[in-house]
Amino acid sequence: MESVEDIVIVGAGIAGLTTSLGLYRLGIRSMVLESSESLRVTGFAFTVWTNAWKALDAVGIGNSLRQQHQQLRSIVATPTISGKPSSERSLKVQGKYGEHEMRCVRRKLLLETLAKELPSGTIRYSSQVVSIEESGHFKLLHLADGTILKTKVLIGCDGVNSIVAKWLGFKNPAFVGRSAIRGYSDFKGSHGFEPNFLQFFGKGLRSGFIPCDDQTIYWFFTWTSSSQDKELEDHSAELKQFVLGKLHDLPAQVKAVIEKTPLDSIISSRLQYRQPQEVLWGNISRGSVCVAGDALHPMTPDIGQGGCAALEDGIVLARCINEALKTKQGVGEEDEEGFNKRVEMGLKRYAKERRWRCFELISIAYLVGSIQQSDGKILNFLRDKILASFLVGLLLKKADFDCGNLTST
Repeated sequence: MESVEDIVIVGAGIAGLTTSLGLYRLGIRSMVLESSESLRVTGFAFTVWTNAWKALDAVGIGNSLRQQHQQLRSIVATPTISGKPSSERSLKVQGKYGEHEMRCVRRKLLLETLAKELPSGTIRYSSQVVSIEESGHFKLLHLADGTILKTKVLIGCDGVNSIVAKWLGFKNPAFVGRSAIRGYSDFKGSHGFEPNFLQFFGKGLRSGFIPCDDQTIYWFFTWTSSSQDKELEDHSAELKQFVLGKLHDLPAQVKAVIEKTPLDSIISSRLQYRQPQEVLWGNISRGSVCVAGDALHPMTPDIGQGGCAALEDGIVLARCINEALKTKQGVGEEDEEGFNKRVEMGLKRYAKERRWRCFELISIAYLVGSIQQSDGKILNFLRDKILASFLVGLLLKKADFDCGNLTST
């Protein structure tokens, strides 16, 4: 069976749904292919910084999400080996694009909110792309169920193991030598924590605890992993005990968050990133094909910008496609060659706008992670005495960014 679509987006994650909703707001239809049977909510929650709220406002769902998540007041960083007191840095400071805003958003709520705004039938579940083939001005997408989709525009938002990124020539993301365990704890009542982002680091370890609202807390733990640690990934009970054993010096109230976390709310993953130079010189787009989100810029979570950058991608990509097509009232009013040329120019514009931003975020995330998890005596001393405040300032600086609206002004 073969069907024809104008725009196909592979992956119903943050980048894919944001791009589709951005296009829909501009009157452009797309189809989103999702390999899973339902929306994927792996990761539980993520930090949404100032730049990402601007993107959420651009597609009209920012206020809805704000009402369901606490605004964080400050970052409290505590070195666990130097004996130095915690340092607190306010998040309510003025930036170039207005006052900073940070909240920890539940991934499930974000994806559901994006999906509900799309027309019925936009997302096609259980649709895994297994290969891509060229056919004139079209791309043929072969699905696992034997279906073949024919599309004029192909957008890969299919994560770190993106089949679209591989088609464009990108290599597999590199393992950085560190792993992360993430958890989500619902206290079914007030958890008693202030609306602060608590960070602890030292001995090559880093952990964080972030309230989403007055009942739920998202937490993470990262460490330099070994080949034996990989065996922990599929055993939640062992992961939980591993974290508690490593973080025995933390305050009892903080450790209680991990203790109360259900086993089905704990996951582990190896941290990967795209080599920055590959983003700088690689094919973000080629013809009528491009990538966004983790398919483009997988990065370590150390500056909390992976999901935020995916939201930016969606806005910029929808805007660039719209600007390329806006001289025509409908996609079908010209031949495929003319349509393809205009789309190609739009995707080139998107690639140019995102290339340096992605390069910068990947590089800085890797650098910050290396510093924060270092176990070297000299770097530990510099970090604890001098760099802690600088690193928080760097997070705010990278979040002080505006990807713009869906339409140019």
